[in-house]
Amino acid sequence: MYRYNETDQRLVDERVLQFRDQMRRFLDGSLGEDEFRPLRLQNGLYIQRHAPMLRVAIPYGTLASHQLRKLADIARRYDRGYGHFTTRCNIQYNWVRLEEAPDILAELAGVQMHAIQTSGNCVRNITTDPFAGVAADEVLDSRPYCEILRQWSTLAPEFLYLPRKFKIALSGGGEDRAAVRFHDIGAVARHGEDGRIGFQVLVGGGLGRTPMVGKVLCDFLPREELLNYFDAILRVYNRHGRRDNKYKARIKILVKDLGLEAFAREVDDEWAWSRGGPGCIADSAFREMEAFFTRDSAALPDDGVAALGALVDSNKPFARWVERNVAPHRVPGRAIVTVSLKKTGVPPGDATAEQMDGIADLAERFSAGEIRVSHEQNLVLPHVARRDLFALWEGLRALGLATPNIGLISDLVCCPGGDFCSLANARSIPVAEAIQRHFDDLDYQFDLGPLELNMSGCVNACGHHHIGHIGILGVDKNNEEWYQVTLGGREGNRAALGRVIGPSFAAQQIPGVIQRLLEVYVALRHEGEIFIDAVERLGLEPFKARVYGGVTA
Repeated sequence: MYRYNETDQRLVDERVLQFRDQMRRFLDGSLGEDEFRPLRLQNGLYIQRHAPMLRVAIPYGTLASHQLRKLADIARRYDRGYGHFTTRCNIQYNWVRLEEAPDILAELAGVQMHAIQTSGNCVRNITTDPFAGVAADEVLDSRPYCEILRQWSTLAPEFLYLPRKFKIALSGGGEDRAAVRFHDIGAVARHGEDGRIGFQVLVGGGLGRTPMVGKVLCDFLPREELLNYFDAILRVYNRHGRRDNKYKARIKILVKDLGLEAFAREVDDEWAWSRGGPGCIADSAFREMEAFFTRDSAALPDDGVAALGALVDSNKPFARWVERNVAPHRVPGRAIVTVSLKKTGVPPGDATAEQMDGIADLAERFSAGEIRVSHEQNLVLPHVARRDLFALWEGLRALGLATPNIGLISDLVCCPGGDFCSLANARSIPVAEAIQRHFDDLDYQFDLGPLELNMSGCVNACGHHHIGHIGILGVDKNNEEWYQVTLGGREGNRAALGRVIGPSFAAQQIPGVIQRLLEVYVALRHEGEIFIDAVERLGLEPFKARVYGGVTA
């Protein structure tokens, strides 16, 4: 993992002191609300429906065990004993006291963490594949590149007041596990024809009010030009992006209005000023950054593998967990374990202070002290020896975190919605719980197979409902909460946006609506065909006919 140098630490410490003074002036009345608002947002502090919310950055979703313990400690002492992991791979505290926010930031600085640029019209948290560095299908480890981009974008004056917020994601694997096609800039690692390392760069993706799939802007960008080219994109956006209408201010609107070819010409003209210049990243800089993330890649002995197989054969709960929550590792003898934060009855993405402490302990025992946060709101232990899987499972089960549902319908993605967020049109958490309880039969979930369900409480789409195989959006109809359903969204290399199936539904109808959608799938699926592939083959009509022919209040 990356370790702060003296400059990094001084920057974060000085930022805490600056914000402490801003908070003091706001509380004593010498700084007005309009003046204070952008200052608190730049430090991740929101005013939500019931209390202030603090969003803490987890750069590219990577945590050390001591950092997770600090997050647990903050939840216990400054909040209500839990934190919420988000689709941006950050953590949010929903019940902080305004005047204590500087104290929280000071404690975070002590473990090389902060809340800088978790809000505001700036470059937000850089995200990537939660399996980076360990995936069996990996082209390259994207984390060193994410750290280079993090340092480039943090408090860069030119990009602190963009027309709108700006999101970047990188993918280093053969399969896109970072949803790069739904970001303002997405980059997919690849090798050039001459063997050079570089990236395919996509631009103009995003969800929210006007969802779009990103378009290929540059098919192969040599890695040394990464900052020069991203600089050029952001300068074009800063110069031409709309500032008169926040709903049309994202770069995706600019790309659409100009057209991809015209936008590309603007970027190329801007890039021409810096291409090959001092902004190029030297090979030595890549090597230095990669050294922070390099691990022993030697294969592990296969002792214990036979015993593991016997446990899988004899212990059904463990076998199910291995099937759904354990992924192949690039190193023989190791595995990648995803810890589900989607136990029925718990808001998706929430973890208690005790659970965070427990995961930190397990990470030190079984995963070299490292934890990842995924954009599906789960946690990942990336370095587990296969012979330790049963012991890890027992440890997770004691914490209530051994739910074997990764990629199944109950592993749903969900924003906090109207229970917390002042922007939401409808509640998300109670509807999510109703869905989980309705489909709480694991035998049924396993029979259904992979199925992604995403839910948002408003058009801002923090729950990524557009890319769920089934998406649910909370809408306001005459001051009442209703829910719109979409089908056919998917992330990954075959990214697509879901399509609305028809009029919206009342909250109590949603579990039944989903049940009817699944009945169509079960009746018409081909052998081995997963839900999203069936939707693409069949189209919306049979699903619409079943739903609207059988909905009751």
